[in-house]
Amino acid sequence: MVSWIKGGSVDSLVSDGDTVSNRDSSMNGDSDVKQGEKLAASAVSSELMSSQDSPRPFDVAIARQEFPILQQRVHQQPLVYLDNGATTQKPQKVIDAEAGYYKSINANVHRGAHFLSEEATLAFEDARARVARFINAGETCEILWTKGTTESINLVAATFGRSKVRQGDNVVITTMEHHSNIVPWQILCQAVGAELRVVAVTDVGELDLDDFQRCLNERTKLVALTQVSNALGTINPVKALIERAHAVGAQVLIDGAQAVAHGQVDVQQLNCDFYAFSSHKLFGPTGVGVLYGKRALLEEMPPYQFGGEMIEHVSFTKTTFNALPYKFEAGTPNIAGVLGLAAAIDYLASWDEAQRLNHEQQLLDYAHQQARDFGGMQVIGLASAKTGILSFLLEGAHPHDVGTLLDQQGIAVRTGHHCAMPLMERFKLPGTVRASFSFYNTLDEIDQLFNKLAKVKALLC
Repeated sequence: MVSWIKGGSVDSLVSDGDTVSNRDSSMNGDSDVKQGEKLAASAVSSELMSSQDSPRPFDVAIARQEFPILQQRVHQQPLVYLDNGATTQKPQKVIDAEAGYYKSINANVHRGAHFLSEEATLAFEDARARVARFINAGETCEILWTKGTTESINLVAATFGRSKVRQGDNVVITTMEHHSNIVPWQILCQAVGAELRVVAVTDVGELDLDDFQRCLNERTKLVALTQVSNALGTINPVKALIERAHAVGAQVLIDGAQAVAHGQVDVQQLNCDFYAFSSHKLFGPTGVGVLYGKRALLEEMPPYQFGGEMIEHVSFTKTTFNALPYKFEAGTPNIAGVLGLAAAIDYLASWDEAQRLNHEQQLLDYAHQQARDFGGMQVIGLASAKTGILSFLLEGAHPHDVGTLLDQQGIAVRTGHHCAMPLMERFKLPGTVRASFSFYNTLDEIDQLFNKLAKVKALLC
């Protein structure tokens, strides 16, 4: 079982200064805004005070029935979906939540005194409170809605980065980062004359912790690293690395895109400064992401985009900006997607977490056992701490050919560089075949993967 860190209590979510219920009351004097504030505060209160049903004992057969897409056939074969690292499938509860918004309460949030707008605002801010609880944020105003992990990281680079990183400073990343946690920092460093430092990866796919320490100094302004490698499945010791970075005065952003679906996250216990993840990798809709940031840092950062909702007052001579979290949420948000994410979090909570995570670990252990017994297979990434991913090569076969032939037999995997070209270059590989697992996968599906790989091997090798 994987456990990132023990979650916090419900009572820790909201403090007296929580801006969801404490927006500047002088904002234009608009009644719709004031009403939205009251509804948002009510949402937070109802979320914190509500009690959840006891989790169900985990049963993979029942879980699979709750994901409609898993019932279909592909190329006349039952679908075996092993591409969860790219996106997870959606339970009926999430599909219903999105459809329900459009069927019943479709309206803009924070911008109307009518019934539909009030209901939409209530649900929208309730979702923010649920996310805050899910990662144990100290305040709901520390939860910002974005389009996904990529935009969350770009937001920090464009605001914190542009305002804090100067010529001669450095930003530290690692060799195993996704492109979305490389390119924004590369562009920032090039623009301001800072140095981009890259931590090495060992032959087994773990971070070189001595090299990590060598990369840090008093000019390090930010460390940006992944909690779980999307290409290898390596679990990084982020809590210890955050402590090292803080010791030299640096802030830390954690890319949690691959982590949130595979274990508890407690941002206060980790003491990270920023944490980014995507809804679609947490069984929620596409087009929705979350950026957690410590309130003191968010207060100092300039807005990322400009327009409606993020303003306090506009004139032709001066514009002032809204309070947190709204100053970072310009324009109409993806309301339906946000409600879908909240439904996904509720769905996960419906299962006994320890049993669910234990099942995932059994899947990964079994896949590694099968790989060891499968002749001509090279597993890439043998870290001592892993979750969710088996990345491999078949001797004498190109990854793309392997993936294509598996697809023809109903097996969905990912092939290529996995948006991690520097990591592939480090291992001198054109790419890999990546099978990535979730709790709705079964041991039988892993058997099917290796049975079909045997046919691919006979054809190509």
